[in-house]
Amino acid sequence: MRGLARRLAISILSATVAAVTLASPAQAAANPFTAAQACNNDFGGSWAYASDGHRSIYASDGTKVGDVYLMYNSASGYNCVATLKRVAVGSTTGVSAGIRVEGGSWVRDPGNYKYYAAIQRSARDKCVMYEGEVLYFTSWQSAGRYSWGNCG
Repeated sequence: MRGLARRLAISILSATVAAVTLASPAQAAANPFTAAQACNNDFGGSWAYASDGHRSIYASDGTKVGDVYLMYNSASGYNCVATLKRVAVGSTTGVSAGIRVEGGSWVRDPGNYKYYAAIQRSARDKCVMYEGEVLYFTSWQSAGRYSWGNCG
């Protein structure tokens, strides 16, 4: 009887560990990039964080799946939006960055990337909106600012 109880306890413990492991996506690795590095890697130049230029992206279960940032390059007059993943970092999964410049429509950089998505557009003397999306399991989670701001 003692052996049966021990095997049962080990089976329950193994099942619990497996359930916990499978229930959460790979979050162990931190994203090695900052938004400024992402914009610089993709477009070059020197990028500064814009005021009111950050939103965290949360899934409905409360998991923080990413961050979206609005960056500005004063030398070029360009804005860059970078969405940094916080889940499945290092794995090729869905992530998107989007920007809308006043007078235009939304433009996005959707794809399967390991760390981030980034997009830039000229916005000198115009206002912008921005958005980021991260694929979490089978659904897209998003956040952004959907009102005009960062004009100039």
